[in-house]
Amino acid sequence: MRITHLGHACLLVESAGTRLLIDPGTFADDLTGVRDLDAVLVTHQHPDHLDLDRVPALLGANPRALVLADPGSVEALAGAGIEAQGHDGPTRVGEVTVTPVGEVHALIHDDVPRIPNVGVRLDADGEPSLFHPGDALDADPGPVDVLAFPLQAPWARSRDMTAFLRRHAAPHAVPVHDGLLQPRGRALYLGQAGQLGSPDTRIHDLAGAGATEFRAGE
Repeated sequence: MRITHLGHACLLVESAGTRLLIDPGTFADDLTGVRDLDAVLVTHQHPDHLDLDRVPALLGANPRALVLADPGSVEALAGAGIEAQGHDGPTRVGEVTVTPVGEVHALIHDDVPRIPNVGVRLDADGEPSLFHPGDALDADPGPVDVLAFPLQAPWARSRDMTAFLRRHAAPHAVPVHDGLLQPRGRALYLGQAGQLGSPDTRIHDLAGAGATEFRAGE
């Protein structure tokens, strides 16, 4: 499996010859060069996870890509003239099984209505498993090899982030949802993730690192 962090919550995952893009939002990097996608996966409809202005061009450059999304994003995409498939249990995309995990976005504030949020677990024979939670920390994907974890968010405290890492204790973890952080703050949160998260987890900061390989059993 190769993972490229394309800014904030957006990950390009290449597994078993299948290319999947997760959460192409407004804080993601330039996506014009992203090609040969088998699927675009959207966890929820917030703009930092779903950029309705850029998605049409992204899909135009990837005409065979399946769009798989939570119920709220399916509706939002339909309003933009884009057909998306809602989750109905595990979905096979190439050699990868995409399993939906979770239902509701984390609480931001009592005055802000909660929306659907569906994290995604990715599995393929001979490849590491990965879980991207979107904007929630309460879902249970089961044991995974690589855990994408929100580094900072208006809806989470740092102790929630480190508790999430401890609860899952994955061998590897990749920080996402970092688009609101300036460098000093980002370093602080990364330090907390490493020092106060799970001792069994290795943190891989993929920001600016390009495609990074993960192997099953390592």
